[in-house]
Amino acid sequence: MPQLESPENSSVILTRAAYVSFVPIGIGTVLLGPMLPSLSTRWALDYAQAGALFTAQYLASTCAVALSGFLVSRFGFRFAMKLGIFLMAAGIALLMEGPRFLGILCIALYGGGIGLAVPAANLLVAELNPGRRSATLNWLNFYWSAGAVSCPFLISWASRHQQVPLFLRLVAVLSLAVAFGIALIPGHVVEPKTQSPGQSAMPAVQQKLFPFLALAALFFVYVGTENSFGGWVASYAKALGNMSPAESLMTPSFFYASLMVGRLFAPAILRIVNDIALAKLGLILACGGTAGLLLSGGLTGVIASACATGFGLSGVYPITIALFSREFGSASSRLGSVMFVLSNIGGGLLPWIVGVFSSRQGTLKAGLYMPVIGCAAMLALYLRDWTEPEARQRA
Repeated sequence: MPQLESPENSSVILTRAAYVSFVPIGIGTVLLGPMLPSLSTRWALDYAQAGALFTAQYLASTCAVALSGFLVSRFGFRFAMKLGIFLMAAGIALLMEGPRFLGILCIALYGGGIGLAVPAANLLVAELNPGRRSATLNWLNFYWSAGAVSCPFLISWASRHQQVPLFLRLVAVLSLAVAFGIALIPGHVVEPKTQSPGQSAMPAVQQKLFPFLALAALFFVYVGTENSFGGWVASYAKALGNMSPAESLMTPSFFYASLMVGRLFAPAILRIVNDIALAKLGLILACGGTAGLLLSGGLTGVIASACATGFGLSGVYPITIALFSREFGSASSRLGSVMFVLSNIGGGLLPWIVGVFSSRQGTLKAGLYMPVIGCAAMLALYLRDWTEPEARQRA
């Protein structure tokens, strides 16, 4: 019988595997945004129809997230991660290999794969590193941001050289390599314990109902806000009419680069500032950035707004996941399905609302008030006292 790895060694191996997996997942998650202008032209879509592509991705992802909690409880974190990455690779590889109907199915397929893998990886890292949840989740999402940042630049290059299908195949190959790597991790590497599929998480919810509702709202609004800004900023830049196609395609990269830089420095900042304070300061900056985009009339203004918004939002999602894991402990593997389902509903619904409002008003600016409202709502939720009860009693 093979000897089990020590908890410390298992934690290092599995945490690093999750980090690596988030690079192609980051590419896949934001792929639709920078490709939206070319897909809209290829398939003759208006704003509302283009926004519905986000809904296809996140509707499938939502269904997969709902399944992810069961798969994690039954088969473990790694199973959900590798299955999700395999599905993501298949959807990306076939995205531009057929007509519009097949393309939408592929968007749904890779969205479903992401929905399986992302909750499993986030909760795995949170459970493996109980003493450093916010810091390690920021590192995990830093690797996601690295993939997200590279995606628009690579698509811009591939578009100029008419090699977009080749780029998609290369992303699929990278994803498959990561999935095989996770599959080859020895079985004696120990995963954290989770609630069994038969256990109910309702007692934990009833005991902490208000934190549960506040966290649910944060998950819903955060992903919707990030996707609304990141998914539409290239189209907004193009609609201004004073940039080249290459410049407008690359504008999302400034947003995702700022997310990445913020997450790179967050672990160091968290040594001197507590995570709740960091989230509040970030959301104030994000409110200014999203509002600034509406006032932007050229490339400089769009880039400045994208950078401010990305840097402001960078720590919010990892800190929210860390709060959730801290509040609900071992029940988070079951309740995580609810939270990540809500995040995917927000991720699909809010960008679609941006498209619908923009179509009705005849300008994309009208719909882009949504990210401003989202940042303000999250700031209001973080004004709650999130101090642990024991700490409040000591104080």
